Amino acid sequence: GGEKFQLGTVGALGLSVVSSVSIVICNKALMSSLGFTFATTLTSWHLLVTFCSLHVALWMKFFEHKAFDSRTVMGFGVLNGISIGLLNLSLGFNSVGFYQMTKLAIIPCTVILETLFFRKKFSRTIQISLSVLLLGVGVATVTDLQLNAVGSILSLLAIITTCIAQIKVEFASGSGMKNLH
Repeated sequence: GGEKFQLGTVGALGLSVVSSVSIVICNKALMSSLGFTFATTLTSWHLLVTFCSLHVALWMKFFEHKAFDSRTVMGFGVLNGISIGLLNLSLGFNSVGFYQMTKLAIIPCTVILETLFFRKKFSRTIQISLSVLLLGVGVATVTDLQLNAVGSILSLLAIITTCIAQIKVEFASGSGMKNLH
């Protein structure tokens, strides 16, 4: 039982990484090499594919539907759409490496915001792990040759909106950041 679950989890995580990296590389090629400058259109396509994929997964009973307050769902949807749009715009202005660093910075920034505004406590192990991650993000950022002001501002805005959306959905679902304790 447990070994089969681990294999399924490892497979799902591997597929997630491969698909995420593939999407980023395709998006960068679309925007840089092919001159596709419509980040909003790209964002809507992402959201449409996500919507359809989640409905197929729900239909196949990969997860159960959980009811949320419609205001909460709409608020999250708007924030998520803005976040994805800003991430896509930042990808157009930054290198793939800087974009990946932006995405990596989201987790520690979410933890920092929850600590500052909600007085959440995280274990020493989590704090050390996130410090190492932030140090790596910092080193990678300062050594990135394609760093520019517009791309950096877009990345910062993307991090902030993603963190707020993440916190909003976690507290709406009642889970907080339990998985990080």
